[in-house]
Amino acid sequence: MSTENLLGEPVPMTERDTVKLSRRNRRLALLFGIVSVATVAAGVHWFVSGRYVEETDNASVSGNVVPIAAQIAGTVREVLVGNTQYVKAGQPLVRLDDTEARIALQEAEGQLIRAVRQARSARFSNAMYRAAVESRAAELALAEQALKARSGAPVEVVSAEEYARAQESVKVARANLASARSQLASGLASSGSGHIEDDPAVMQAVQQLKLAYVRTTRTTLVAPIEGAVAQRSVQIGQPVAAGAQLMTVVPVRQLWIEANFKEGQVRNLRIGQPVSAAADLYGSSVVFHGRVDGLSPGTGNAFSMLPPQNAAGNWIKVVQRVPVTISLDPQELAAHPLRVGLSMTVSVDTHQRDGAPGTSATVHAAPNAAPAPDDDMMRAEAIARKLIGQSNSVGAHDSGAD
Repeated sequence: MSTENLLGEPVPMTERDTVKLSRRNRRLALLFGIVSVATVAAGVHWFVSGRYVEETDNASVSGNVVPIAAQIAGTVREVLVGNTQYVKAGQPLVRLDDTEARIALQEAEGQLIRAVRQARSARFSNAMYRAAVESRAAELALAEQALKARSGAPVEVVSAEEYARAQESVKVARANLASARSQLASGLASSGSGHIEDDPAVMQAVQQLKLAYVRTTRTTLVAPIEGAVAQRSVQIGQPVAAGAQLMTVVPVRQLWIEANFKEGQVRNLRIGQPVSAAADLYGSSVVFHGRVDGLSPGTGNAFSMLPPQNAAGNWIKVVQRVPVTISLDPQELAAHPLRVGLSMTVSVDTHQRDGAPGTSATVHAAPNAAPAPDDDMMRAEAIARKLIGQSNSVGAHDSGAD
C-alpha cells in the first residue's frame, strides 16, 4: 500500500522526526550558550585587561653595530678573526705591517735623547755663565777699589795717566759684567725654568715620541667591545687606507627592541611600562620580558631620507607609526640569544599611566669597552720619562750643575 501524500493531506510526524528535532534544538542551544559564554568572557577580558594592552607585530631586534676601521694606512699582515666569531674586549683582530711605525718610534726616541742632552748642555752653559758673572763682578770690585785708592791722591803719588787707566779699567769691568749677565739671561731664557722636562726642545721631542708610539699601537686593531664579528671584508696583504672599514662587532648580549606603534596606540604608552615580546625565531613558547625605555621624538616618516610633502593637493592621510624603544632582560637574552633584525611581536601593559609620555635619557652604549686611547698616552709618557731619566743621569756625578 502506498504511503505517499497524494492530495496534500497532512502526514502525521513520526517518533523518529521528533528525536531529530529535539537533538538539533539541544545542539543549537549548546552552541548559542558557548557563543554567549565566549562573548561574555571576551568582554570581561577586554574590560579587565584587554583594553590596557597595546600590541604590534611591526617590531624588530636592534643593537649596536660597531665598525672596526683602520686608523692609519698600511698593509694587512694578519687577520686573526672570522665572521660570526665571538671576541672579547681588547682582543686583537687585525695587524698591519708596523715596520715603518717602529722605525719612526726609534727615531723619536733618539730625538728625545738628543734634546735631553742638549738641555743638559744648556744647563752646564748656564752654570758657566753664572761663574763668569761672579768673576766679572769680582773684577769690577777690584777695579773700583783700585780707582777709589787712587782718587784724591797727589799728583806726585798717582799720575794723571795712571788715574785714567784706573777709570778705564772700571768701565771695562762694568762692560764685561753686563755682557756676562746678558749671556746668563739668554741661557736662562732658552732653557726655561731650568728643569729638563720644561725645556721647549724636550717638550717637542716628547710629543713626537707620543705620536710615534700611538701610531705603532694603531697597527694592531683590537675589539673595542665584547661581541660577535660580522661583515668582515679584510684579507691578508690588502692595503688599507686610514678610515677604511674592515669589519663590525655586534654586542649580542646587549640588544633591545624597536617597536613601531600606530599613532593612536602611543597615547597611553609611558616609560617604564612592562612589555611582553615573542620572537618568530622561538615562537610563542618563549616570552621575553622588558619595559618601555623611550619614545621617539618623531614618526618614522619624519626622519626618512625623503619626508612626505603633505601640502600637495593629492595628499592622502596615512596612519603614522612612532618608534618605541624597549629594553630586554639580560638573563633572558643569555638563555635565548637573539640577533639584530629579527622580527618580534610586542605587547605593552598600559595599566600604569602615571606621568606624561616623552623620550628617555637612556643611552644604549656598547658595554665592556676596551681601554681608552688615554692608556696608550700614559704608556708613551712612561717611556718618555724613562728616557729622560736615563739621559739626564749620564755623567751627572761628574758635574755640579744638577
